[in-house]
Amino acid sequence: MGEKFISTPSRTKEILEKYSLGAKKSLGQNFIVDTNILNKIVRTGNVDKQTNVIEVGPGIGALTEQLAIHGKHVLAFEIDERLLTVLEDTLSPYQNVTVIHDDILKADIKETVARELPDAKRLVVIANLPYYVTTPILFEFLYADLPIDEMVFMMQKEVAQRITAKPGTKAYGSLSIAVQYYMEAAVAFTVPKTVFNPMPNVESAIVHLTKRDVPPVLLSEPPVFFQLVRNAFVQRRKTIWNNLQAAYGKDTETKDKMVLALEEAEIDPSRRGETLTIEEFGKLANAFAKRDISALNQKNKENLFTGSVILY
Repeated sequence: MGEKFISTPSRTKEILEKYSLGAKKSLGQNFIVDTNILNKIVRTGNVDKQTNVIEVGPGIGALTEQLAIHGKHVLAFEIDERLLTVLEDTLSPYQNVTVIHDDILKADIKETVARELPDAKRLVVIANLPYYVTTPILFEFLYADLPIDEMVFMMQKEVAQRITAKPGTKAYGSLSIAVQYYMEAAVAFTVPKTVFNPMPNVESAIVHLTKRDVPPVLLSEPPVFFQLVRNAFVQRRKTIWNNLQAAYGKDTETKDKMVLALEEAEIDPSRRGETLTIEEFGKLANAFAKRDISALNQKNKENLFTGSVILY
């Protein structure tokens, strides 16, 4: 059957011609034409016959097919209506695939999973993400109230480097911290441009995210933490003290509170945000929360936790 896999160049070409399809740039579509790469993705997610998979953007079904072969059930969300008929055709040999026509950013993921995968014991998310909405989709799953063990995403290499970056590196920033608070993050491997049709303009990488058993630091008020992290990187070249003053205020009372908070967290105010670990940011956030230090634009703390994610 290997010769007939959707991901072979000849089969992909045949499917695209049969349905007069072209990749939609507006949806960030690039079709993978290398079965070996797809199998590496499947192995990275440790997909086996006990694994239920959520896939975003199945396209013409190349990755979906490999997930169906190795996994228990695949629940795929496809936004492009043109591809529904194609997927019905290409995935017809597989009875363990359910395709949902919906925008993953608007879908009720928890309700859909409960309906379509009621007995899911092990759940992973695997997707070749549209690069223009990588971050919103990633956070959609980070915040989803679902028992997701692992996530494997293909994304722009530059974004992958930011997500997996360590303190003290150029790529380390608010996105790194926001993701790594929830997940262990690593670049599994890079993907050459030549495995795509059409060939993208940017390099790609596979990011492997594994859910932490416990977060790296216990937070008294999580929204304060995420707001603080974001504010600390507004101007990367400035010290954390300068960034904090710009975000929280330069009046004497606020500055005095921030000085005490920095002292309690044992953080030198002359350091830059990129040098602080997640644990240090957590200690500082807890010290801020204790003193009720609020950002100038912080009107509603509860909204910050979910409302700020697209800005990372």
